Amino acid sequence: MLEKFLSGIGGFKQRLPQAADALPGRETPMPIQNRHHVHGRPIAGDFTGLAHIQFGMGCFWGVERMFWSLPGVVTTAVGYSGGVTPNPTYREVCTGQTGHTEAVLVVYDPAQCSVESLLKTFWENHDPTQGMRQGNDTGTQYRSAIYCQDQAQYDAALASMALFQARLNEKRFGEITTEIAFPEPPFYYAETEHQQYLSKNPGGYCGLSGTGVTCPIGVAA
Repeated sequence: MLEKFLSGIGGFKQRLPQAADALPGRETPMPIQNRHHVHGRPIAGDFTGLAHIQFGMGCFWGVERMFWSLPGVVTTAVGYSGGVTPNPTYREVCTGQTGHTEAVLVVYDPAQCSVESLLKTFWENHDPTQGMRQGNDTGTQYRSAIYCQDQAQYDAALASMALFQARLNEKRFGEITTEIAFPEPPFYYAETEHQQYLSKNPGGYCGLSGTGVTCPIGVAA
């Protein structure tokens, strides 16, 4: 099952490439250091007994920092998702010819952290109405996306989108362009230098900026 809410048809880097036009990529996954820079836990593995979800909200550096500090989140990683090219590099993704968005893999303990709380954080901390961009960052790699592990996450994502759209309408924002998909596409880990980038480089770039609109998910009517 797949739902897509996409806009932003314009320049070359604002169009998703067709499979025939995408870069070929490679069979070998990106080598990574499997240790989170903040807490030391693995960033790749089976994560038995835990749940995960993928979020695209613009530049993944700031997005990952926001999620790794949330209660109940066990680990995080940055990567490339929702595209065509297998095992792309950062430079390849930046060309707009892989179809991927910069994504953050959020692994969490459902007993301590609900998917609704993660979705609330997602909606409130970026502008999901901008199509193929986020602020001054323009291109397919910056599009808003939620890639779900299971049907329950997918249903929760769609429900939360409807709630947030109603709040955006009240504030005269446009239509949400977030891509919501289940089953989730492959998550390709980004290079180690990008993992937990703002822990390694505290003064680095963070482009996160919300709309100022709160999401009522989990709030009684």
